Amino acid sequence: MNDAPASVEAYLAALPADRRSALEDLRRTVLAAVPGAEERFSYGIPTYRYRGKMLVAFGAGKHHLALYAVSGAAVEAMRETLGRRATGKGTVRFTPDDPLPEAVVRRILSTRAMEIDARSDTP
Repeated sequence: MNDAPASVEAYLAALPADRRSALEDLRRTVLAAVPGAEERFSYGIPTYRYRGKMLVAFGAGKHHLALYAVSGAAVEAMRETLGRRATGKGTVRFTPDDPLPEAVVRRILSTRAMEIDARSDTP
C-alpha cells in the first residue's frame, strides 16, 4: 500500500497548518515570480520546472521546511541575507516561525531562471 500523496494539493493538505501555510505562501511566490513555471509532484515533493529544466522544489522535513534551489550559486548569492538559516549546496532550510522572506525567494528564483536561460540560449 502506498500512502504517498499524488499531487501538490494532497501533499500540502497532509501537513500541519503552520507548515502548510508556510509552504502555500512559498508556492504562491514561485508561481507568481516565474510565469510559465510548470508545477509538478516529483520525487515525493512539489517541484517546478522552467523551460524544461528543474527550477526549484520545496518540502517538509521532520524538523524543518526546505527550498531546494538546485543551485549552489543561487543560494550562495543570498548567503548574507539568509542569516542564521541552515543552508546546504542548493538548499535553504527554514521553519514556519521564520519563513523565507518573499524578496529572498524571488531573488533565488530570478538567479535560477537566469542560469536556465543562459544554458538554454547556448547551442
